[in-house]
Amino acid sequence: MTTDSRDASILVVDDDPGMLRAVSRILARRQLHVVCVDSGAAALAQAGSSRVDLAVVDVRLPEMNGFDLTRALKRDAPDVDVIIMTGNAEEPDENLLRAIDEGAFYFIQKPFDRRVLLALVDRCLELRRLRQERERYLDRVERELEEARQFQLGLLPPSEFQARGLTIAARCQACSELAGDVYDYVETRDGGVALLIADVVGHGASAAMMTGLVTAGFRASHVDDFEPRAVVGRIREGLRDFDPGRFVTLCCARLHPDRDQLIYVNAGHPEPIVRRADGSAVLLDSTGPILSSALFEIPCEQGSADFAPGDSLLLYTDGVTESRGPRGFFGRDQLVEAFLRREPRGAEFLVALLAELDAFSESSGRQDDVTLLTLDRDE
Repeated sequence: MTTDSRDASILVVDDDPGMLRAVSRILARRQLHVVCVDSGAAALAQAGSSRVDLAVVDVRLPEMNGFDLTRALKRDAPDVDVIIMTGNAEEPDENLLRAIDEGAFYFIQKPFDRRVLLALVDRCLELRRLRQERERYLDRVERELEEARQFQLGLLPPSEFQARGLTIAARCQACSELAGDVYDYVETRDGGVALLIADVVGHGASAAMMTGLVTAGFRASHVDDFEPRAVVGRIREGLRDFDPGRFVTLCCARLHPDRDQLIYVNAGHPEPIVRRADGSAVLLDSTGPILSSALFEIPCEQGSADFAPGDSLLLYTDGVTESRGPRGFFGRDQLVEAFLRREPRGAEFLVALLAELDAFSESSGRQDDVTLLTLDRDE
């Protein structure tokens, strides 16, 4: 709830009845709700039973001094602001420093001009109001980002799929609330599968919106039965009117169930890895440039690779190979080595690989989005 100065509750703590009356009269000019008490214990009891926005506290109190009371108030209600006042003229700088150390808003020396006290109270309440507005704004942004994140995750297909001797597993870990990576897959009309992995430049809301464009282009390619060149053409068309700095790298692959062959387009994306049943590895090189309005006229070629029973395919974004640790980058060679281990496969492999990345970087936090997609054929 926002603290309006007319609704603010101010607690005045001093063992001098005359000072309590004087401060109460001064603050009454602002039509503030003022409660006066004469001890630290009474102040804590009042703060525990009702809202206190600001406490004006004398340093010298019976049983508990003003610094101790400030610490106790801050412990029980961290958002309470405190103005400390003292009639001790000795070591004013030391008292000021201690007041700051205890988290007080300000330190005021008795006797003080009523205008000084009113100005301090007004300024304190205004800053409190601004702080509360900022906190409400940040809470709203956080809620909206979480809603957007859930919406983005809802666009992804299930992280695991299995049918007709094919197993797909995927993981997407964003380095911020919204990812600039995306994966997708569908079953084709002939009983095969089409796969997509893409990395949009940047992070945050603008990158997340572009991942929606990529996904829409992929899904709209059902009319072409997800032929990779057609998929890339639709996504490229969607980028035609974007600034050249808004670009995408992606790889789209399609497996025909009866041909033991992958057809694919790799548009400036890290090379996918095919693991053969015999333990060897093949990298699928780029077949075209990144997708950008600046490169609209440069075509992407369609490549092909054998993909027999027992083979596996790994698609990934550069957040994997560029994961940084004390020894440098994780790198492609280490990724290939991890993929060539025969077991585990599918989802178990992805879990193990992500754990290996965490161990390499000595952190579970991501410096970039990390997305992985595997396709395994049963032997």
